[in-house]
Order: sequence, then structure tokens, then C-alpha cells
Amino acid sequence: MAAKPLDGVRVLDLTRILAGPFCTAILANLGAEVIKIEIPGKGDDSRAFTPHVHGESAYFMSYNNQKKSVTLDLKKERGKEIFLEMVKRSDVVVENFRTGIMEKLDIGFDKMSEANPNIIHASLSGFGSTGPFKERAAYDIIVQAIGGVMSLTGSEGGEPLRCGISIGDIGVGLYTAIGVVAALFGSERGQGGQQVDVAMLDCMVAFMGNYLSQYKVTGEIPLRIGNKHHSLAPFSSYKTADSVIVMAAGNDKLFSLLCKCLGREDLITDPRFATNMLRVKNKYDLDEILGNIFCTNTSLYWVRLFEAKGIPCGRVNTAKELIEHPYMWGQDMVLEVEHPVAGKFLTAGFPIKFSKTPCRIEKPAPVLGQHTREVLSKMLKMTDDEMRSLAESGIIGNVEAPIGKNEQADH
Repeated sequence: MAAKPLDGVRVLDLTRILAGPFCTAILANLGAEVIKIEIPGKGDDSRAFTPHVHGESAYFMSYNNQKKSVTLDLKKERGKEIFLEMVKRSDVVVENFRTGIMEKLDIGFDKMSEANPNIIHASLSGFGSTGPFKERAAYDIIVQAIGGVMSLTGSEGGEPLRCGISIGDIGVGLYTAIGVVAALFGSERGQGGQQVDVAMLDCMVAFMGNYLSQYKVTGEIPLRIGNKHHSLAPFSSYKTADSVIVMAAGNDKLFSLLCKCLGREDLITDPRFATNMLRVKNKYDLDEILGNIFCTNTSLYWVRLFEAKGIPCGRVNTAKELIEHPYMWGQDMVLEVEHPVAGKFLTAGFPIKFSKTPCRIEKPAPVLGQHTREVLSKMLKMTDDEMRSLAESGIIGNVEAPIGKNEQADH
């Protein structure tokens, strides 16, 4: 395989569900060796999430490509010892436990630093490790609400809505991955190990930056306006004869092009729409005019017309239509990987394209404990007898069972 940017970096992944696994999947796709440490017999909570393919969770498989799975009980003394031995031979530890859990297990940053002064400890949590809410639990919907995002999401006059994707989880995963890469860069320059602490709520507030500034400048609280934009017009979704499209003509040049496309050059000089500021002020009048035009033809007609003129537009696709879209396959954004139990599995690709060190998803998510024997024998030089003894004690899972029968197998 071609070299990747993070080749040679080893990450111990203690995360589960979405926020942490999304972060470590980024690191794995960038070339890091990501060793996912899971509870024997159970694993990541998301392994139980439906739907399942031959017993393997589609949810879990979506966010854990390219990783290795090792089962290890961190509540047992020998399990902690093995973990700290792994820390000695690793570069990064990522976890998304509640604040204080790592210390309670006696494997917190201080303990890890004793084992490896250069270790980078990345922690994702709802409210961070130092703030007044540090001990509170959080889910995506909680931080979307507290962080103001729900106040802007939904139809005008309607109830606040959670964004359809878990942007609280995904946002903290992205920021943490950036933090880890920055800390690795700092370590290369002699800065040593450090903690990277990222809160879901902080990420939501960062996303809200423009709206905080708007409120400070105008004194007006930004409200839900559906698919319209607070600062640009026309910018919205529009019903066509057969479905829905979105279209954005956010500057004077694009607006002029749009008007000419529609045979409505009179709108260019209409005093209500002469500038973007005026168009935003009169967006309801403008959208009523455009809506009456768009409903006279199909989405395909309008998209082809606007694309030919360079006007940003698109159909509102379902997941099915997204998978079938030629762009996705041409960009390697929809891929098939071969899972040892689930078989051929469809997954989203990796969006960062490198010219010299390409990063393409090549390995599926692991079966629970799939790499326990491989990692412990190669990394810690353990013998089969030692591993069998650990398995009998419940510290690791059964290293003898084949893939698809239980949790452990080499593949």
C-alpha cells in the first residue's frame, strides 16, 4: 500500500458510539494504526445498534473502518497493566468517557505520562474536563439544544429541530482529530506529550460564531427561517413540478445570471432586489416570484439549466439517490469493503484527497477482538499460553474462537 500521512503513528482507541470513533476513524484513514480496545464479550456499545448484517452492526461498521480490535478489561489490575504497557509503545490515546473516569480507573494522563512522557491523551466529552458542567452527561441532542443550533433549525414559526445528522458528535470528532494531529506535530518539534481536551458544547458554540456576532451587532435574536439564509438571497429550497431543488445565487453576478436564465431580466433592476442587502430584506417577495417559476418544470430541467450557467444548485437527494449518484463513485465517496462476517458492505469514503499520500478506505471495521492475538503477540511479545491464561481470567476475550462464532480471531 502507498504511504499515508500518519504512517508509523499508533493510536489506542478507548472510544465508543460516534464522537470518539468518528475521530479515530479519521486518524485511521490518515494512516495511523488504530487499536480499538473493547470490553470482552460486549465491545463498543454501538455493536448492539440496529440494523445488523449476520450479527454485525451497520452503525458500528460505518464508523470503525481500518481499525484493529483488541478486547481488554480495564477494570482489572492486570488489564490496566497491559494497557499501560501498550501506552509505552504508542503515540496517542483517545477516549470519550465521562470526565474523571480515566482517573477513577487509575489510568489517567498522569499515569500514562509515567509510562510514556510523549503520550498524547485526547479526551472528548460533552462539557470538557474543567468547566462547571464537567461531570454532566451529554448526547448530541443535548449540546445542539444548549449550543443554540436547534434554535436556528426548523421551519419558520415551527418548533426547534435537531439537525438530521449528529453534528454535535461529528463536530467534536473533527475538532479532536485536528487537535491530535496538531499535538503530534508539536511532539515532533520537541514539545512532548500533552492533553487534548475537546467539549461537544464548545464545538457547537464555535459553529454558532456568525450568529453570535449578528446578535451583538444588531441586538436581534436570529430565528429559524427554514432553508433560507440570514445573510444571502436568493438562497433556499424550491418546489418544482416533481420534487424539490435548492438554489443559491449569493452575489450580484449570480443573481443577474439567474434572472437571465429565467427570462426575468426585469428583476435585476427591480428596486427591491438591486443588491444582496435588499434581496435579503425582501427575500419573501423574491422567493414567491421564483417559486411560481420553478413549479412550472421538473427538477432535472432546472438543475441542468443552472449547472450549464454556473449557478449553484442541486436536487434534494435521499440516501438511495446519494448512493446512486455518479459523483459519489467517481470521488470514491461511496465504497464497497469486504467484511469478514457481514460480507460486502457499503461505506462512505474519505473526503480528504492527497496528491502524494492518497488515503482510501481499504479495510472494514473489525469483528470484536479480531486482532487481540496479533496485537498482544507482536506489540507485547505475549505467548499463546499467556493469552489463554488471560482469557480464562476474563481479562481478554477468547482468542481461540473463529471469526463469526465469537469475539476473537486473527484475520
